[in-house]
Amino acid sequence: MSDKVKTENNAVINVIEDLDPTVQRKEYNDLFRKWRKQKNNSCGFKFETNTRERIYNDSRGFENKSLKDAERSALRHIMRRIGYAMLIYIVIEKIIGTSIIALLDLIGFDIHTNLFSPSVYGGSAEIVAVILSISCISLIAPSIYLHKKMKMPLRVEFMSTVNDSLEILSSIGMALVVCTIVCLPSAYSSDTKDIYNYFKTIDADVSVWGQGEFVVYIIFEVLIFAVLTEVLLRGAIFGALRQFGDRFAIIMTSIVAALLMGDLYEIPAEVLISIVASVGMLRSGTIVSAFFVRIIYKLYQFTLVILQGENSPEMVLHRNFFMIAVFITGVVLTASIQLSKGRKDKKVLADYSSEVRASNRFAYALRMSPFTAVAGVCFIQALVRIAF
Repeated sequence: MSDKVKTENNAVINVIEDLDPTVQRKEYNDLFRKWRKQKNNSCGFKFETNTRERIYNDSRGFENKSLKDAERSALRHIMRRIGYAMLIYIVIEKIIGTSIIALLDLIGFDIHTNLFSPSVYGGSAEIVAVILSISCISLIAPSIYLHKKMKMPLRVEFMSTVNDSLEILSSIGMALVVCTIVCLPSAYSSDTKDIYNYFKTIDADVSVWGQGEFVVYIIFEVLIFAVLTEVLLRGAIFGALRQFGDRFAIIMTSIVAALLMGDLYEIPAEVLISIVASVGMLRSGTIVSAFFVRIIYKLYQFTLVILQGENSPEMVLHRNFFMIAVFITGVVLTASIQLSKGRKDKKVLADYSSEVRASNRFAYALRMSPFTAVAGVCFIQALVRIAF
């Protein structure tokens, strides 16, 4: 998307009507324009003026409409809502979740915690049920909040029209490559490796879980949480940020994903997976690509932990064979699709140019309140996790 559309006399500027039509289908573009034009939509970036006309105000004299001010106004409202959505996620995950556990303990359920430690203990079934419920709510609640506040139709919020089904396969292949790369440090580290490492982010004693609890949690972690995470990141957040260019949306959603991860060691992996998910969604035209990318990443991590937990001399051989095979499969799958006829020059990202420099736009977005404060909280949490 470029920042201006001009008539033959080179005088009219209209940011909405200049939506780049070459990347997504007409149906989606029309709905996207309609959403941006809504008068009560403060998150819609809209600006129209005729450079040959000047508006006179009795109290202020001649007024000059500013494209820069319009861009910043929309971006300010979007980042404010993203900040509140992140805050909702943290409050539910860290505060409300602990309060719910304390309340259940008070009324007689076999699940317990205390104010001085986030660890949860008690009955295995109760722990799994509560942890999964809180995790689901912490992802669903901010998604609902963003949907309501940004007033975005579902067909705009979630890309759902398949432009190219082969691009879904291509994103899967790229995910396999990236998963292998980002998992190399953990695979070859000297840390103790067993099945319980996969659940290290859960503040609970998983050693007392039975097979049923493990199966249920894995299903939620690999499938349900993966889908809900992409709904949050690649839904209203990505859709609103696309008004300032696909590259801007990809980078900003990757930053949000890394912050919500709350683990400094996982930031590189989260950023790369987020980028692959975003590009795959844009190329294929459907959020399903992002779902597959996230699911593959979760499944890859789980499979690697299982292999490294083998108590046999062949463990290293099995692990290395798995990683090499997955990497080669990913490279072959992606290359065979992207190098096929007619794809080399295929446009991937919608164009956008502005009188505001990209670096200034990022700086402006990242210092918006409450986004900055919430980002600081996320960073502190990540430091605390390393320390303890």
